[in-house]
Amino acid sequence: MRKRTLTFGLYADGEGVARVRGIVGDAVAAPRRARILAEDVSHTAFGCDAPTADVYDYLAEQWDLEHPGLDSGARESVELRVQLRCSLRTWRAIRKEVIGSLCPEGMAPHVCRVPWSAG
Repeated sequence: MRKRTLTFGLYADGEGVARVRGIVGDAVAAPRRARILAEDVSHTAFGCDAPTADVYDYLAEQWDLEHPGLDSGARESVELRVQLRCSLRTWRAIRKEVIGSLCPEGMAPHVCRVPWSAG
């Protein structure tokens, strides 16, 4: 087992980030051989140190399109990084489960509670 990282760009407030953290925690806690080593919410993108507001600007635009006239409140572009110790197969299964849980409505047009991007 090696260290592996899940990275998600989010346009969220504190409650939205907590929701996504919970989704990740639930996916890791499922009967798998995985362990969370560290979690970090950052305002700079991993690997390039660019501000997340620049890297994930399309998530703010998505929010505006999906919620016309609504104030975005305290939402901001952030990057959630979760470092895991697990196999590649387990990492892929966890990532797939998290992505499916972020917008569980399927392929039909719908609005996600937290605009996101998986890295």
